[in-house]
Amino acid sequence: MSATTTSPAPRPLPPHARVVVVGSGFSGIGTAVALREAGIDDFVVLERADGLGGTWRDNTYPGAACDVPSHLYSFSFAPKRDWSHVYSRQPEIRSYLEQVAADSGVLPHLRCGTDVVSGRWDDDALLWRLRTSRGDLTADVLVSGAGGLVEPHLPDVPGTGTFAGPWFHSARWDHSVDLTGKRVAVVGTGASAAQFVPELQRTAAEVVVFQRTPPWVIARADRAYTEREHRVMAGVPGFLRLARGVQYWSREARLRAFIGGGRLRGLFEKQALAFLEQQVPDPELRARLTPDYAIGCKRVIVSDDYLRALTRPNVQVVASPVTEVRPHAVVAADGTEHEVDVVVYGTGFRVMDIPLAHRLTGREGRTLSEEWERSGVQAHRGTTVAGFPNLFLLLGPNTVLGHTSVVIMIEAQIGYVVAALRAMRDARADALEVRRSAQDASNARLQAELTGTVWNAGGCRSWYRDEQGRNFTLWPTHTVTFMRLMRRFDAESYELRAARRVPVPA
Repeated sequence: MSATTTSPAPRPLPPHARVVVVGSGFSGIGTAVALREAGIDDFVVLERADGLGGTWRDNTYPGAACDVPSHLYSFSFAPKRDWSHVYSRQPEIRSYLEQVAADSGVLPHLRCGTDVVSGRWDDDALLWRLRTSRGDLTADVLVSGAGGLVEPHLPDVPGTGTFAGPWFHSARWDHSVDLTGKRVAVVGTGASAAQFVPELQRTAAEVVVFQRTPPWVIARADRAYTEREHRVMAGVPGFLRLARGVQYWSREARLRAFIGGGRLRGLFEKQALAFLEQQVPDPELRARLTPDYAIGCKRVIVSDDYLRALTRPNVQVVASPVTEVRPHAVVAADGTEHEVDVVVYGTGFRVMDIPLAHRLTGREGRTLSEEWERSGVQAHRGTTVAGFPNLFLLLGPNTVLGHTSVVIMIEAQIGYVVAALRAMRDARADALEVRRSAQDASNARLQAELTGTVWNAGGCRSWYRDEQGRNFTLWPTHTVTFMRLMRRFDAESYELRAARRVPVPA
């Protein structure tokens, strides 16, 4: 069957559900599929928007695509044989998620247009009490699939709201604004900007790119799959698994450059500088685009056309951050003022400062964001937090990757969640909460592993780390290590309680 792009008709909320899943991106849909396969049908997926897709529903800017190969950026249990390109585009990824949801029988569990307003753990009843934009319900277990690429980050620049023309963030692209023949300011040079700048360059009269720090850029080598390749993928047993395996292990091999450095990192930097020289013949412009920190310290840009776009006559690179926005101009730190008609912010996201963290109140009366303000953004195995029973975070702290597909991490976490639910069932427990000692110990090990990596010691400032320099975002080593870690539910790290409030042996 073919997936539909229209939203399911609104269904009423149940008064209670065994499991409530928040969000309908890869995390939410993957969890829903796993719950059904585990024989758990008493669940709902709450989605604040009018359709599923998560990041791949919200980011519709021109050129939006994935920088991980298509076969790797998909569920292992739902391979797609006919990806159009080696690197899939946003509409195709969203369509894929819709197809998986439809084929897996998830759509009847989906409640769109349902925003979680607040959630409070009831330690007497041992359940979550949720208020939503469509009514209240309770849940035994709450799974957050909200993700980090949700809330746009806008820079704290004086005058942002005074700009007289259209302005918007790339994750909230205003398609009603015709940029043809316009003078467009682009603030930021991250992964999103690297995708939409080449598209803007083709239509805008002038594009002024404000660059705080030049990113490392490597070639994407993207192309369309041929009909013959599609036939082989569909008809040759095991070929699709082989293709995914090759993509997986080639990216895991690259990781040594980030966690070990040495010759391999030097080789990658040499290749990236050669690519820069090939794409940007002008030595003055090339100097402005040459990073002064180790490759991988910030997110590496994977693009075939970004650097080339910066060399076009209608593109200007201002190697200076924005200090002020005026009604008709943007001012850089170097003192230059640039008159523009439109401002587009490609300035990333508030990765772990998600709205849900401000709305969930745990056992001790603190919200998740307040808990993280006290202890730093952390979780046990990136999934559970002390003081928040029966709450599971997907793509939580230190589960993001700098080298390969986060879908791998999501699937490993989902397996852990299902194992936790089985442990609760077998122990006849109503509440499960990670012990703070276990959480502290696992995070101490994790931070120690991050110490010598390029993400911590590469000589740059990035969104991977907080203001104190603590890396709260990335997993420090190979994904296979994380998968092995999550394969067994460590019941000894948890306190299990029944409604009678007596500890249950693990």
